[in-house]
Amino acid sequence: MAKEELTQPKNSKELDSVVSFQFNVPTVDLQRVKAQPEALALVPAAVARAHNVLPLTLADGVLTVVAEYPDDLQLIDSLTMLTKKEIKMVVPLQGNLRDAIIDYYQYKVNDQGEETLDDILAPIKQTTVTEGTMNLEEVASDAPIVKAVDRILTQAVKERVSDIHIAPEENALKVRYRIDGVLHDSVSLPLGVQSAILTRIKLLANMNIAERRRPQDGSFTDTLDGKEIDFRVATIGTNWGEAVVMRVLDKSFNLFELEQIGMPSYLMETYGASLSSPFGMIIISGPTGSGKTTTLYASLLKLDAKELNIMSIEDPIEYKFQGVRQIQVNRAAGITFASGLRACMRMDPDVILVGEIRDVETAQTAVTAALTGHLVLTSIHANDAVGALVRLVDLEVEPFLVTSAVIATASQRLVRRICPQCSDLKKATPADALAYKQVTGEEKNEFYYGTGCSHCSATGYRGRIGVFELLPVTDPIRSLIIRRAGTPELKAQALEEGMLPMRYHGMSLAKEGLTSPAEVARHVFTIG
Repeated sequence: MAKEELTQPKNSKELDSVVSFQFNVPTVDLQRVKAQPEALALVPAAVARAHNVLPLTLADGVLTVVAEYPDDLQLIDSLTMLTKKEIKMVVPLQGNLRDAIIDYYQYKVNDQGEETLDDILAPIKQTTVTEGTMNLEEVASDAPIVKAVDRILTQAVKERVSDIHIAPEENALKVRYRIDGVLHDSVSLPLGVQSAILTRIKLLANMNIAERRRPQDGSFTDTLDGKEIDFRVATIGTNWGEAVVMRVLDKSFNLFELEQIGMPSYLMETYGASLSSPFGMIIISGPTGSGKTTTLYASLLKLDAKELNIMSIEDPIEYKFQGVRQIQVNRAAGITFASGLRACMRMDPDVILVGEIRDVETAQTAVTAALTGHLVLTSIHANDAVGALVRLVDLEVEPFLVTSAVIATASQRLVRRICPQCSDLKKATPADALAYKQVTGEEKNEFYYGTGCSHCSATGYRGRIGVFELLPVTDPIRSLIIRRAGTPELKAQALEEGMLPMRYHGMSLAKEGLTSPAEVARHVFTIG
């Protein structure tokens, strides 16, 4: 008797057919669907985790449940008795079911699927700790508080959070996460645990737990979800009590090339030529959180650390480079950007990265370094590429030194990427169509939008991409700087020479389906 020949399904459609035939149930793509809150409310987190099931939708008394073993009759009977609903089983096709359960029941189960956050805090949730430092420190070291803080930190790492905000309000302690530049409410904790939670964080960051009025800064490192993470902690007193913000720095992140962060090809040639200069200054401008450090790091990747002596002065050092001598700002030890830069200049460098120009001394020292045979890469707070030049003059750098030192300035913003898993071409909103036409002069009535799925936490966006403009310092620009021309005149000259403002690059990304006109308008539309 001949053996029956078996073949493997070649694509997802074939796999869909095989799974549906085997279990006689439909399949569902977890990366493209969203579970309904009313469905999730019917199945406790501990049950979902223990049986590896995800309640998906509730309609006409029928609860649709995603399960790896849809033919488990005992499980179906148990869910029917628990929910008092008719159960319809579906099989997960795309996406990890266990990860989806954790995402949807965030803060509901621990790694063993046993306790909710309320359960963790139950022993002390009614306690208000204000009697003294010793009592405060003891409560902050109790297991419930330790586990609660660990949960907040771990979830932040899983959700790619850049900042954790923990702030008291009138009736609750609110935890919010900044994801892809946007703050999202995460969880509300009882006010009774406010002091203990804040004290636990201060202990981790080696801060003064007795000081609650003055602002404090600290940091700590932890290994979470298999990654080494740095947390930069800042506290300040508010009208409802002390608040804390923690910057999350993943030390294991992969460096990006300039092309990967979004620098367009029409700028790459000019920017690359600037990087090949043996001396001078290249400035990246933009507000806090606009990705300036990432661009500076990507620029270092273009340089050969084997042939060049590359040094940096940073606050903080966010990534360790092979072959680059990096110096951490330490004001207590007298190491500032300016003093660190002067020290670097005595170490025979070819390239110096100055994390940020914040003051007159740093600005003047950086310009001196650029004029004495070093290539200086740095960042500055300015609205646009022209503004970076004006800002240097404002920092008391003589215009003739600016024209001699600066090779080029770039400015950037970050806009959210449309989630690739749920991207869909749709009719443009009137506001989006108008914004696009105002910038490009073109009519366009359809754009890609994210519809929201589990992959992007139902936001329609996942990750961010840079929007850039680049201004090479040409002879006409130098002439205007020498006679202290204002921003409008400088900008007019830059545009005449062919500089494309950030909003044009942003709208080109929207045209490609990488972001939306609304994102461009939110971040860069008001910038000329």
